[in-house]
Amino acid sequence: MPEPTAEPGSASAEPGSAFGDRQPRPPTMLDALLPVLVLIALLTTTVALFGIDATNGPLQVALLLAAAFASLIAFKNGHTVAAVAEAAIGGVTSAVGAVFILLAVGALIGTWNMAGTIPTVVDIGIQLISPAWFFFTAAVVCAVVGMVTGSSWTTAGTLGVAFVAMATVMQLPVAVAAGAVICGAYFGDKMTPLSETTILVPQLVGRGLTVNAHIRNMIWTAGPALGISLILFLIIGFRNRPAAEVSTAAAEEALRGAFNTGLLSLLPLLLLIAFALLRYPPFLSILGSALFAGLLAPFTQPEAVRAFVADPSLGPVTTGIEALFGAMATGFVSHSGAPKVDELFSRGGMAGMLTTVWLILGALSFAAVMEHAGFLQRLLAPIVARARSRGTLILAANSSAIGLNVIAGEQYVADVLPARMFRDEFARRGLAPEVLSRAVEDSGTVTSVLVPWNTCGAYISGVLGVPTAAYLPYCFFNLLSPVLDVLYGFLGFKVATVPPEPETGDVDERAP
Repeated sequence: MPEPTAEPGSASAEPGSAFGDRQPRPPTMLDALLPVLVLIALLTTTVALFGIDATNGPLQVALLLAAAFASLIAFKNGHTVAAVAEAAIGGVTSAVGAVFILLAVGALIGTWNMAGTIPTVVDIGIQLISPAWFFFTAAVVCAVVGMVTGSSWTTAGTLGVAFVAMATVMQLPVAVAAGAVICGAYFGDKMTPLSETTILVPQLVGRGLTVNAHIRNMIWTAGPALGISLILFLIIGFRNRPAAEVSTAAAEEALRGAFNTGLLSLLPLLLLIAFALLRYPPFLSILGSALFAGLLAPFTQPEAVRAFVADPSLGPVTTGIEALFGAMATGFVSHSGAPKVDELFSRGGMAGMLTTVWLILGALSFAAVMEHAGFLQRLLAPIVARARSRGTLILAANSSAIGLNVIAGEQYVADVLPARMFRDEFARRGLAPEVLSRAVEDSGTVTSVLVPWNTCGAYISGVLGVPTAAYLPYCFFNLLSPVLDVLYGFLGFKVATVPPEPETGDVDERAP
């Protein structure tokens, strides 16, 4: 899109607007690299100083400072203050839907705990699932639910929370449990035509690629990646089996003493599944299930609700209303008297998600300025040009998407830019469009959750309550997917070819 020019008397031509009277210049490689280097330096400093607490504020400050620095470079190149500000606002606006979902999940976790939904799932899980098979089962169940819902976020924010809680009760490593949840959820998200990214990427690549053809080609990397992950989870599960079996009986007794676990408490979960099958919008589905759980709680957990409100002067209706708003706003707090149970199920609330929202806004501000000023395109162009062989071209596509997840902090940027920038070169080399779409999904989609300041990494870490650095080593599926895709590229295995397109330099009219 052409850069808007400033006209006399416009906001961008005022003294407060830097370079309002000049046309923007293309950025040099140094212009594009400097904001990235500043971001790396700031992120490294915050992590070194604050450790895992860096996501509670320091990382957000680092991202905003890096965005400000990138803006200064953009001003130097002739971009107006108004244009850069508009780009930053647009970048933040693109995440409004994700922010609303995030807030709804916070409310859902609070009311599901108060209604006994999550405690009931945990109770059933520790009765039916052997500790040795726990991680394997978590990955498989989340994969199936991810395919049904088409959303890794919904899967992690509901059943994922329950599986992490189960791991805590069974004294299994929560980081491994989070990794199993993420592996399954992202496999399911990729392998269903209900997923937004699975629909989006073929459209971006264009050239007649259908969603079904895209999914069929992805199974050659996604299938082995999940299979290897399941084997590794089985090995880890059997190695952790003895310690887990010691605590199960005591944990069940403490859990049932704190909550009335039963099938009635599972109604909010069934309602959410029904909403998903009916293809209702995710935000409304999650918020609706959260509201229903809050209304159900006084009937399923009357003692827990009264203890949460802690105001004997209120009547049952007023107590229920106050508990509903409190659990949705700031989270449910258990007062059962069992310290471990109270600590485990005192969670949720929209307020608890605000730090994650802050992180997302900071990351998107930086990404928006980088894209608007042409810095991201300037960084990617040499990579495309220097990829000489098919293997190196596929490696370049994967590397670019992973790099954008780190630099831009947004999964959609990591999907959109490589799909756009590499599609003509893939066609010129005679590579089928599904080869590029698979490369983008295997890198841009699944590695987003491995970056703490990425919208996906911030969300998943926030809802599961496990730091990104802790679960990253156990996200076997997410780590293996790009590795397998690049390996196939160099081996020529399952790399479909088509007649090469002539090098015209024109934009492909068939691409959307």
